[in-house]
Amino acid sequence: MTGIVVVSHSRQLAEAAVDLARQMVRDGGPRIEIAAGVQDPETDQPGLGTDAAAISAAIEEADDGQGVVVLMDLGSAILSARTALEFTEPDIVERTRLSWAPLVEGLVGAVVTAASGADPAEVAAQAEVASEAKHQQLAD
Repeated sequence: MTGIVVVSHSRQLAEAAVDLARQMVRDGGPRIEIAAGVQDPETDQPGLGTDAAAISAAIEEADDGQGVVVLMDLGSAILSARTALEFTEPDIVERTRLSWAPLVEGLVGAVVTAASGADPAEVAAQAEVASEAKHQQLAD
């Protein structure tokens, strides 16, 4: 099954988004890994940020051989995800897609689609059109 990786600056945001998405599927669903937040060196508490090495590890954990779709929140999360691919096994990178989808809407679409057994291209495509329903509702 296509794995999903959630990259966010906030661990709490990622966990909440994953919790919402998991409620949309029954009986399991795809493997979802979170790479979010960093340890604040001054306070030794969880802080905001992204870590390319943690993202790479999450991608490798999420991959079961079918591939992985990575959803990210803001700006530097994208840079970190791209950097993470440099640390990831090349055969896994070939099966990994970075999605431009909005994090929450895209994650829900990706999880529901991955739960059907869809490949990473289909999962990424559904994630990327997930916000269309909101767009159409507001256009009325």
